[in-house]
Amino acid sequence: MPKMKTHRGVSKRFRVNGSGKVKRAQAGKSHLLASKNKNRKRRLCKTVLICPAERKRMQALLPYA
Repeated sequence: MPKMKTHRGVSKRFRVNGSGKVKRAQAGKSHLLASKNKNRKRRLCKTVLICPAERKRMQALLPYA
């Protein structure tokens, strides 16, 4: 059976940490920032873990991560 290919778009947007959980950046930090308060903008800078429901899809898109 041939090797599975990694989805290149997903590999640029998601990272797998040491325990195998997948983290992602939060949306909403690129434009329209004047109307958002500073606490919200600071919170959006941090990464978050994906929800468990998405984990199966990520396993298919990132087979070797």
